[in-house]
Amino acid sequence: MQLKDQLKQALVNLLPAAASNLEVVIQDVPAGKPGDYGSPLAFVLAKTLKQNPAQVAADLAARVVLPAGIARAEAVGPFLNFFVDTAGFVAGVVNSRHEVTPKNRKVIIEHTSVNPNKEWHVGHIRGALIGDAMARIYRSSGYTVEVQNYIDDTGRQAADSQYAIKHYGAIWDGKQKYDHWLGELYVRLHAEFPEKSEIKKTIEPEVTEVIHALERGDLREEIAKVLRSQLETAYSLGIEYDLLVWESDVVRAGFVEKALEIFGARLESPSEGKYLGAKGVDLSPFVPGLEEPFKVLVRGNGTFVYETKDIAYHYWKFGLFEGLEYQQFAVEPSGKELWTSSPNGEHEPAGHTFAHAQEVVNVIDARQSLAQMVVKAGLSLIADGNFVESHHHLANETVLLEGQTMSGRKGITVSADEVIAQAKKRAKDASEQKEKEGIETFQATEKPPTDALNTMTVGGWGGNFQELSEELDEKLDELYRKVGLGALKFAFLKAEPKRQIDFHWDRALALQGDTAVVVQYAHARARSIARKAADAGITGSADWNKVGPLELQLAKTVARFSEVLEMCIRDTTPHPMCSHALELATSFNTYYNHKGADGKSDTSVMHAEPGLREARLELVVRVADAIREALGVLGIDAPEEM
Repeated sequence: MQLKDQLKQALVNLLPAAASNLEVVIQDVPAGKPGDYGSPLAFVLAKTLKQNPAQVAADLAARVVLPAGIARAEAVGPFLNFFVDTAGFVAGVVNSRHEVTPKNRKVIIEHTSVNPNKEWHVGHIRGALIGDAMARIYRSSGYTVEVQNYIDDTGRQAADSQYAIKHYGAIWDGKQKYDHWLGELYVRLHAEFPEKSEIKKTIEPEVTEVIHALERGDLREEIAKVLRSQLETAYSLGIEYDLLVWESDVVRAGFVEKALEIFGARLESPSEGKYLGAKGVDLSPFVPGLEEPFKVLVRGNGTFVYETKDIAYHYWKFGLFEGLEYQQFAVEPSGKELWTSSPNGEHEPAGHTFAHAQEVVNVIDARQSLAQMVVKAGLSLIADGNFVESHHHLANETVLLEGQTMSGRKGITVSADEVIAQAKKRAKDASEQKEKEGIETFQATEKPPTDALNTMTVGGWGGNFQELSEELDEKLDELYRKVGLGALKFAFLKAEPKRQIDFHWDRALALQGDTAVVVQYAHARARSIARKAADAGITGSADWNKVGPLELQLAKTVARFSEVLEMCIRDTTPHPMCSHALELATSFNTYYNHKGADGKSDTSVMHAEPGLREARLELVVRVADAIREALGVLGIDAPEEM
C-alpha cells in the first residue's frame, strides 16, 4: 500500500461512527508550507462534531497512528500535516515497486473503429493512441481488459468504396498499400458524384445493392482486405486488439430486434409528418433541451439507423445478449491471438470469454456525443444493473490539419502511415542538425574510431568493422524510430482529449519542450549513471541516513505513480500520466544539475562519499524504472541509451 493510502487509512480509523462516511483526502503540502503531506479532514469533521477545526486537527495529530516513513503529525491551524522521515521514506520508495492488485472487474475499451473504406488519417491516430493508453492504464491498475475494434462493414462508406472498385473496373496491383489504393477510389467517386447532387442519385440503386451484399456477408473478404491493411498501421504504432466485432454479425445474431423489444412501449411510430412509417423514441426524458427530441431507430423502409445497432452492441458488451461466434483472425506482432466475430466460428473458444464487462469505455470522436447519449438512453431502460454509470464516452476532439478541417471524402488528409514514416525521419534529421550545430543530442552508442576502417578488430569492439558499422546503423535506426514515435504519441496524448488539436509537423515532432524526448533523455541519462557505477565496481551498501531534502523531493515524485494511475481511471483520460512523466524528467534533471553554494554539483553519484554514493545510485536506478513505467503505460519506449 502506498504511503498516502496508509495515511488515509490511519485517519479513517479515527473517524467516529457519526462521520464514518466522510471522504478522507491526503494532499501534497504546497511549497513553502510546513510538512510534506496534509489533510483538510478537520474542516469537514468539525462540522459533524460541532467543534473548532483547529482543535479537531490537534486532536487528530495526537491520536493518529503513523505508518512507517512518517516522522510526525502536526496541526497547522485547521490542517493536519505530516512530516516524512527522510531516510525511511526514500528507502521505502527505492525498495518498493507498483504492484498490480487484481480488481476482479472487467472493462471493455472500444477504440479505433475506422470505417473499412480507406486508410487511417492523422485524426484516427489520436483516438487509437488514447484507447491504447487507457487499456494499458487499466491493466496496470489491475483490471481485466478487453480491447475491441468495431467494424462498420454494412455502412455507407464501406459500400461506396466497394462500389467504386466495380464502377472504375479497378484492379489492385499490390504495389500500393491496399487501404491507400481503396481510399483513392473513394475520394475519386465522391469527386465525380458529390454529396446531395442530382448526379449522385443516379448511382444510388447500385450502391444500395452493394449495401445489401454487405449485409448478406457476400463481400466480407473484400472488407477483410481493407481491415488487414489498416491493422498494419495500428501495429506500426504498437497498438493491438483482442477482438474485432463486425456490425453485420451483431445484426445477424438478432441483437437489434431484441434491443427494440426492450424499448417496448417507448417505441413510437408517427402516423404523419416527416417520420411517417418510421419507429423511434422521444429522447427528451434522457437528453433534455434537444431541438428535435424524436430519434428515429428504424427508418420507414425498415432498415436500422447506426444508433440502434450500437445500442444492441452495448447490450451484448454488458453480457445482456448472447449469440456471437468467434474465430481467430490473425496473430499480432506480440504473438497474441487476435479474434473476430464470425458467422462460422465457435460460440465459446477455449480460454476466452468475450463481453460480460462491468465497465465500458468508448474512445469515440466528440462529434458522436449525441449518438453515445442515445446509447445511454438505451442502457437506462435496463432496470437490473447500473449500466449507465458504467458506460463512459471518452470523447476525443477532432484534429485539424495546419488549421484546416480534414475530410476523407475530399481527400484533405495526412495519412497515418505518412505521419509514422515522417516521425522517424524527423527524429533523424533533428539529431543530425543538432550534431552539425554542436548541440548535445542523442546517439545510440559510441562510434568506433574512423582509423579502424580496415582493421578486423577495433579496441573493445572486436569483429569486422563493416559488420559493426551495420550493427550501429541498425541501432541508430531503431533509436530514431523510438524517439520519433515517442514524440508523435506524446504530442497526441499530453493534451486533454476534449481539446481540439491543430496538427503541425514541427509542433508534433518537436524534440524539445514538453515532449517525449525530454523524458526519454532523462531515462537514458539515469541508465548511463548506473552503467558507469557498474563499470567502476561500486558494490557498497546504501546509508539512507545520509540522504537529504534533494533526494526526498525526487523520491516523492517517484511515489506518485499509483496516485496518477487512479487519477487517469477516475477521469477516464491518459493525459495526467504525460504530466507525471514530464514531472519525473524535470525532477531528475533538476537534481542532476543542482549546484551548492560553491557553484559545484552537490548531487553527484560517482563522487559522493561511501554510503551516500550507493543510496544515490539506488535512487537514480529507481527514477529510471519509474520513467520507463510511466512511458510504458502510454505505449512509449524508453531507450537505454541516447
